[in-house]
Amino acid sequence: MKKLIETIKYLYNFISTDIWRITGHELSRTRRFFYGVIKTIYLAIRGYVRNKLGVRAAALTYSITFAIVPLIALIVAIAKGFGIENYIEKTLQDTFIAQANLIPTVMGFVEKYLKTMQGGLFIGIGVVILLYSVMNLFMQIESTLNNIWQVQKSRSIFKQFTTYFAGIFLFPVLVGVTSGLSIYINGILKTTFIYQIYSPFAQFTVVVVPYLTSILMFTIIYLIVPNTRVRFLNALIAGIVAGVAFQLFQTLYVNGQISLTRYNAVYGGFAAIPLMLLWLNISCQIFLIGAEISYVSQNLRNFDYEVDTENISNRYKSYLEFFVAYIIVKRFEQSKPPMTVEDIVSEYKLPIRLLNQILTVLTNSNIIIPVKKDKIETAYQPAVDINQLTINMMYSKIDLTGSDLFLNSKNEEMDAFWQKMRELQSKTDKLREDILLKDI
Repeated sequence: MKKLIETIKYLYNFISTDIWRITGHELSRTRRFFYGVIKTIYLAIRGYVRNKLGVRAAALTYSITFAIVPLIALIVAIAKGFGIENYIEKTLQDTFIAQANLIPTVMGFVEKYLKTMQGGLFIGIGVVILLYSVMNLFMQIESTLNNIWQVQKSRSIFKQFTTYFAGIFLFPVLVGVTSGLSIYINGILKTTFIYQIYSPFAQFTVVVVPYLTSILMFTIIYLIVPNTRVRFLNALIAGIVAGVAFQLFQTLYVNGQISLTRYNAVYGGFAAIPLMLLWLNISCQIFLIGAEISYVSQNLRNFDYEVDTENISNRYKSYLEFFVAYIIVKRFEQSKPPMTVEDIVSEYKLPIRLLNQILTVLTNSNIIIPVKKDKIETAYQPAVDINQLTINMMYSKIDLTGSDLFLNSKNEEMDAFWQKMRELQSKTDKLREDILLKDI
């Protein structure tokens, strides 16, 4: 028992602390992948708790419930223009098989919704409600993903409107083209001997296609919706996890409905509503966990030495600030190309998250300045004459950045202590005033 407890403590310390001190440069490809999976799972779970994704999933559930009929109505209205509304209903039934019994009811609401919008005063109010409901849903989704990605600024309203409604317009077109192409190919194959070979493959495809569709749908959302650059590989990884989890949950939900006969006996037809809300909530949680995985997998390097970075001493941080400024100054003195973040990380194995914090301090202190390298990447050069950048000047620039002497309350003891500290500081300044950073 004691050995088991010690093993659990060791694993906990390894996952929470030690593993973050091991960078990818120190590992073989196999271990790097294995450690990356452990880190991703750990950070995704932690992100789920810290970002309160359960609460955000509940908010998304409400937004989807509010917007589901207007959204489908808009898609069906576009589909009717192309004469493919039947394909849309079939696609919805195939995609949301867990709620297949509710699709006809929802489509009935959609038909009534569209009819009431065809004339009278309601047409203007109906269009406004429709557009507001759909836009509010998309804005809620983007805001949630931006929060996970720590993006402070969303797209402009105009860009959101054009992007999302362009997607809504293209969706029924793509469904119609895909369905028509599938029917055409099946028609050709049935007239040839290949159909006998093709039939088992078709049965396999029936099982696989829903998974591929879900993976594609989630991947596109993770790739496009956040207002930041998301790499395709990271969006795909998250899309695979979320897509497979979503389809497995669908299967589990459908099979589980058989055991809910008592629940249906109590609530009758009304049972479909709470069951649908439960299904929506869990689906939203799967979606948000996938978004967390896409963020974590893309920014995994940022968490190297995370525990140590959060608890770094002022002395060590000051040393690293001087060192980063020193290597930037020396590159400039030697007429070498300025270094980017990737260059510094690669050569000196500094944690990228800590390096970004240091570069922010040095930039805000006007010690270094960001410049464009090859018109794409951002590199860093000295912001002052390196023949005048002394150790004392650098200390002063960093120390004086930010608010200073802002307290209004006057206290003789505090003022006297301040003067003594300034006198001690001036003596130290004299020792450093002639030492240039580049000459260390």
